[in-house]
Amino acid sequence: MIEKNKLPRHVAIIMDGNGRWAKERGFSRNEGHKKGSEVVKKITNYAEKLGIEYLTVYAFSTENWKRPQDEVDGLMNLLRRYLKNHIKDTKKNNAKFRVIGDRIGLPQDIQNQIEELEGLTKDKSGICINIAINYGGRDEIIRACRHMIEARVESNVLNEELFESFLDTKGIPDPDLMIRTSGEMRTSNYLPWQLAYSEFYFTPCLWPDFTTKEFDKALEEYSNRKRRFGKSE
Repeated sequence: MIEKNKLPRHVAIIMDGNGRWAKERGFSRNEGHKKGSEVVKKITNYAEKLGIEYLTVYAFSTENWKRPQDEVDGLMNLLRRYLKNHIKDTKKNNAKFRVIGDRIGLPQDIQNQIEELEGLTKDKSGICINIAINYGGRDEIIRACRHMIEARVESNVLNEELFESFLDTKGIPDPDLMIRTSGEMRTSNYLPWQLAYSEFYFTPCLWPDFTTKEFDKALEEYSNRKRRFGKSE
């Protein structure tokens, strides 16, 4: 067991490999996404049990709209079910939920579910689960710039702290650890501002096969790294 003071406060995950997992088994891609959604619940519960304060998961990117329509529809329906279940369970769970991304581009009923879930959990004191939906890092930065222009922010007062207050993740500490499954070694437009000093962990494990033991491997690797934030040793 890793000492609590060596655990990351915030873990971000790119949950990759659902499609490949399904293809290897002769299933539809939507079956892979369904299996992946079950893993999200297990890892979230485990992270909360460990005492990790923030978990951010990349559920649907701005680029994912380019996928076949039946796959997009399947992902939206999974999202509806996920949100509905957590709305129903808010009384017995202590998790806080936030959604990052351009929610305006989502179906209205999903926007309503997001608003309801965030409202019901805003005062919860457990793990904060941030779900990136219709999210793209470049899009987030552009939207932040637009909001600053609308707010008439003067260039002479602009600094990192002020800029961060216009991001989707305002008030959330930057991830300490970013995990990507499936063997791909890139960040795919995920949290480019926030991951500046994060530790990266890449694993060939496909997301539907990602277990608490695999999560422990990432945490163990993180605990053995020395973070310098640009300083010399």
